[in-house]
Amino acid sequence: MSSLKVAIIGAGTMGWVHSDGYRNMADVDLVGILDIRADAARRLAASKDTAAFTDMDELIREARPDIIDVCVPTYLHRQVVEAAASAGCHVICEKPIARTLEDARAMIRACRAAGVQLYIAHVVRFFPEYRRAHDWVASGAAGRVGVVRAMRGGAFPTAWEDWYVNVAKSGTVIVDSMIHDFDFLRWCFGEVHRVFAKSQLGRDLMKLDHAFVSLRFRNGVMAHVEGTWAYPKGFQTELEIAGSQGLLEFRSGRAAALSSQFRQTEHTAAGVEVPESPLRISPYQRELEHFVQCIQSGEKPLVTAEDALKALEISLAALTSVQTGAPVVLHETAGYDQE
Repeated sequence: MSSLKVAIIGAGTMGWVHSDGYRNMADVDLVGILDIRADAARRLAASKDTAAFTDMDELIREARPDIIDVCVPTYLHRQVVEAAASAGCHVICEKPIARTLEDARAMIRACRAAGVQLYIAHVVRFFPEYRRAHDWVASGAAGRVGVVRAMRGGAFPTAWEDWYVNVAKSGTVIVDSMIHDFDFLRWCFGEVHRVFAKSQLGRDLMKLDHAFVSLRFRNGVMAHVEGTWAYPKGFQTELEIAGSQGLLEFRSGRAAALSSQFRQTEHTAAGVEVPESPLRISPYQRELEHFVQCIQSGEKPLVTAEDALKALEISLAALTSVQTGAPVVLHETAGYDQE
């Protein structure tokens, strides 16, 4: 089977993470890195022994990629995905699929019309602890699940033009980070009926954000999801699933007997905190390998673009609940109303 040529758009944190994954894959050629910041593109490209670009048309013309991997800020996803689709390239795009449902639907339509595949990188489904939790629930070993609690948290992300501070661009911790848990929980328990949320939105964030989101699923399961961008540094996740036959519990920090965190200065702060894994092959590489395999074989991916659209719908409903102070009811078709 011939190798697929991949180009990455965006040389930020996730561009580095994805490029590491591709360089470890035998059936992929990393043919280019594109970023409007020429220095950033050159640094990442040089570290991976590939070409650097600052113009999309030039990248398509010279590198001729089969796959475009989109690692730009969320609010720019649509324009890059539509350009990739129009060039006949399959697309792997970082989550969230988009900042708005309108953009997300347009991206899905554009890829369908062009006859190319669109994969959204909801990587939590590829972390073994979450996959085992899903399989435990799906097998019936948990019995009837009543209550779930999930948490993920890290430092406030630092990025190009400080776009995470802009709610219209990032959607706060709810849309950017907690969407991982919304996708995972929907994978386990099906569609969400009602959402209620509280967060720091409306206050001066001062690069600190925290949110609580309650979900009621159509099957009756209740979930409490907490997300934070208020840690000094590092990243942690937690998961508890309580069923009639048992309790599943996971805490990422439990392996460390003692941990300490000190807030970094502006000059030493990292970009975006991402969950780490001790596995020889990281969940990020597993995810990318899976998407490449789906392109080669035509098989259905573990997470679809429609799944990503649903996760975004839940996230935006939570954001609406924060802004209005009222619960939000989700319909069976995409869309929601205040209760």
